[in-house]
Amino acid sequence: MGRPLEAFRLGDPKGVTVVVIGVIHGNEDAGLLITDQLLEMDAPRGINLWVVPTVNPDGTALNQRGNANSVDLNRNFPYNWAKMGKPGYWQYAGAKRASEPETKAVVAFMREIKPALGIWYHQDLNMISPGEGLEGTMRNAYSRLTGIPIKRITGGRYTGVAATWQRNTIKNGMAFVVELGETLNTAQAKVHSSAVLNISMLLRDAPSSKLGQ
Repeated sequence: MGRPLEAFRLGDPKGVTVVVIGVIHGNEDAGLLITDQLLEMDAPRGINLWVVPTVNPDGTALNQRGNANSVDLNRNFPYNWAKMGKPGYWQYAGAKRASEPETKAVVAFMREIKPALGIWYHQDLNMISPGEGLEGTMRNAYSRLTGIPIKRITGGRYTGVAATWQRNTIKNGMAFVVELGETLNTAQAKVHSSAVLNISMLLRDAPSSKLGQ
């Protein structure tokens, strides 16, 4: 185990920074099709696009939700973290906040690149939660372009979540989760990758010069 995390940069290093994370739960790997498509595309003018196929490479290789330590990385981030379960529990949050090397690496990476927007892929609820302000505009645009409906998640308790950490920690940054369906084919992945580039341009043209700064 101990596979490296890889990040690929496309476009203009001085442009608005957008980061796309294909996988955080190793057994939810449809996002890899989208990141593969993005790596074959040209980033629009004025966009600094970072593509991270998986932040859980060991879990992806093992086809399991958690990392090699069976920690749910999407419950391990150091914002609103809480103890959850014990080793072996499917949403085990780890012994402490940011206990996992993958979490620490992502935190350091995000603090370095200061993304204006992060898009995190999951499965398989087929939905995007509603948002407010410019972030809500981004979510609605992504929904319109892909057909993924805007819905509220009901029930459950979500702590130590990566996108929530990003949204509340990176200054002037936004982040949202795209819950894909059970399956994704290549044609659908192309629709999603095009949507990423389209909302990146929408963000680029937004009336703010301090996004992610």
